[in-house]
Amino acid sequence: MTQLEMARQGRLSPALERIAADEGIPAGDLLSLVARGRVVLPANPAHADLRPLGIGERLRTKVNVNIGTSKDFPALADEMAKVEVSLAYGADTLMDLSTGGDLPRIRRAILDKAPIPLGTVPIYQAAVEAIERRGSIIALTADDLFQTIEAQAREGVDFMTVHCGLTLRAIDRLRRQGRVADVVSRGGAMHLAWSLHHQKENPLYEAYDRLLEIARTYDVTLSLGDGLRPGCQADATDRAQLEELLTLGELVERAWAAGVQVMVEGPGHVPLDQIEMNMKLQKRVCGGAPFYVLGPLVTDIGAGYDHIVAAIGGAIAAAAGADYLCYVTPAEHLGLPTAEDVREGLIASRLAAHAADLVKGVTGARERDRAMSVARKRLDWEAQRALSIDPVRFEKVRRERGTSGAACSMCGEFCAMRLVEQFLNAGRTPDASGCV
Repeated sequence: MTQLEMARQGRLSPALERIAADEGIPAGDLLSLVARGRVVLPANPAHADLRPLGIGERLRTKVNVNIGTSKDFPALADEMAKVEVSLAYGADTLMDLSTGGDLPRIRRAILDKAPIPLGTVPIYQAAVEAIERRGSIIALTADDLFQTIEAQAREGVDFMTVHCGLTLRAIDRLRRQGRVADVVSRGGAMHLAWSLHHQKENPLYEAYDRLLEIARTYDVTLSLGDGLRPGCQADATDRAQLEELLTLGELVERAWAAGVQVMVEGPGHVPLDQIEMNMKLQKRVCGGAPFYVLGPLVTDIGAGYDHIVAAIGGAIAAAAGADYLCYVTPAEHLGLPTAEDVREGLIASRLAAHAADLVKGVTGARERDRAMSVARKRLDWEAQRALSIDPVRFEKVRRERGTSGAACSMCGEFCAMRLVEQFLNAGRTPDASGCV
């Protein structure tokens, strides 16, 4: 029985109860949100020692980290180092996007190491194996794809990106629309190539009920992928993107009817003035299902700094209703990220998520910021370190550029906090809430 089906029966699962406590939300409220599809709990029972997590309405904005090998860099050790960095710096979920090396071995190693939900894009493994066995991606069969999906579900994968909305109709819309960057989704491009070569409908759309049966059996949360997401500012919010979104809205309802948990993935490159509209449109079309966005990236010229570009868009998107951010690293558009790239991308995305949570009124967000402000006023460096998003970097900068005195080396004797305390607040000490 899936988390969705249990919630509809009014049953509080241990995972749901723990998430409610972690998020500071009444368990009954969370139960209702899960039952209505507004929150998903990606928790495959086969994933041992999983720390449960909720994604959706009224909950803290979550951040995903993509890792995974490529043909040029197939080393498992490198990816395990990225897992360690992700866990150390507060990733909420991981996705294994591996396309090089022993894919099942890599995935199982990550599952064994990570106590947080793990996602995959099954078409990647299915495509790699089609090339190895038959020499081409287009030699992939529908049975190959569904067998890969079931095998990953059986292993314990918690959620899967599946490009079910990239239909022949959407491809035709893309052709007639015309784009600057065409299709930038790797999984979307694979499905498009297969459908055009065979002149057949996308198996994930045509046999969607088969996919739902697998997802329900293993309680895998479906993440309906945006294979036609815009890959540049010029292509944002075009007819091809919207055609796919309309189909995804219909597929959300079919997943709910089947008792399957589902969320929806959103656009990649979107101008600042279109982000809020895109978020609200998705929520409307998809019935309030949780929304998972890559970035969005708000300019196309940030190569080497796309983690910053994505954090700008991610903060706006989450404040406008997105529930889940996929991080972007400085290596985006350039190459496979290193462990350090993963750290930088994760920190940037977590800052974007927190900034949005301040606007959303998420429990604990404003309290943390206020506590930091009080610590700064008191020049309490230890409390500031503990409250900062990256205590390691905090400590490094303080050690290298700090001062032996109470103030920092930027202001020294001209520290605003000390001067104001001396002449404005003399004799008045702020309490724990920051009041005097």
